[in-house]
Amino acid sequence: MGLNDPKWGNKNGGPPDLDELLRKLNARMSSLLGGKGGKDGENKSGMPKMNGSGIGLIVVIVLLLWLSSGFYIVDASQRGVVLRFGKMVEMTEPGPRWHIPYPVESVEIVNLSEVRTVEVGYRDNVKNKILKESLMLTEDENIIDIQFAVQYTLSDPAEYLFNNRNPDENVRQVAESAMREVVGKNKMDFVLYEGREQVAAAATKLIQDILNRYKSGIQISKLTMQNAQPPEQVQASFDDAVKAGQDRERQKNEGQSYANDVIPRASGTAARLIQEAEGYKQSVIASAEGDASRFKQILVEYEKAPVVTRERMYLDAMSQIMSNVSKVMVDQKSGNSLLYLPLDKLMEVSRAPLPSVDVAPQSKTEQPAPAQSNDINAAQRTRDSLLSRDREAR
Repeated sequence: MGLNDPKWGNKNGGPPDLDELLRKLNARMSSLLGGKGGKDGENKSGMPKMNGSGIGLIVVIVLLLWLSSGFYIVDASQRGVVLRFGKMVEMTEPGPRWHIPYPVESVEIVNLSEVRTVEVGYRDNVKNKILKESLMLTEDENIIDIQFAVQYTLSDPAEYLFNNRNPDENVRQVAESAMREVVGKNKMDFVLYEGREQVAAAATKLIQDILNRYKSGIQISKLTMQNAQPPEQVQASFDDAVKAGQDRERQKNEGQSYANDVIPRASGTAARLIQEAEGYKQSVIASAEGDASRFKQILVEYEKAPVVTRERMYLDAMSQIMSNVSKVMVDQKSGNSLLYLPLDKLMEVSRAPLPSVDVAPQSKTEQPAPAQSNDINAAQRTRDSLLSRDREAR
């Protein structure tokens, strides 16, 4: 009913009688709770009378509602911390649980499996840099720009709740401090290139040690290096220095490759020469030992028959010498004149194998070359004449 309603107020146009409205309200409540309305259900003050059963029912209902508010469920990845007037009394495991309802006790549910991430040196994107966090000084007094992310989980819910006011900010400050300490103990090239994994591992260990001293209930799971480079103002000069270093390493590798090719080859040649010299040494020693043994055997035979042994040695020596001479000497005992004949050439011709004869028919215009056959016939005739002369001389 609005204030502008003409029915608002009493007959005289004034405000409604509040006592009358209150009596009507009490009478209706009394009827709902089992009381008697009217004058019998009113006391001297005009309020309705309520029996004991109605009041007890209300108390029971309110008590049941209050007690039911103490039920809660803890998931498998969570833990419940029960606080009694703000003080921890127990830590509950996963499952349905109950505690004394508010304001006596309260429950804080903490998720232990959730992986939380804190970014240092940037926010959301590596291009969105925070220079006051990312610029760090190395051992060789160079400035580098580092952005990294730290992931962590919770190991102790009670320590996490009571010993941290702003956990993410605490982890960020501790991570920045630890990274500055690690970078300050290493050189620039080590941090930027070959030592990035070692720097990340050392910083992770240092961060965890500091958080454990703080009893923060936080467990560092991973530290990821997003970017590590010199400041943008000196990036061009640094790239030139990097290229020069790469050229130096390339030339060193080429020299090492050439050395790896030449040295084994020279070592192999030296080993081969050593083995050949060793073989020659053994051959000379064996030959000398054989000659000495043969000389001893000849000496024994010489002592038995000096003349025969001397003659045999002479004949063997002459046979060995004459077998390597290309001249032929003929002893002319009968005094007949004997022309010098090229017996050595004749002997070579007689030893040479006869050429194979081609049986293919020849044309009338082709004339066979009779030079080789003429040489054979001439050698045969010369041999026959020599034999005949020898018979006549005898």
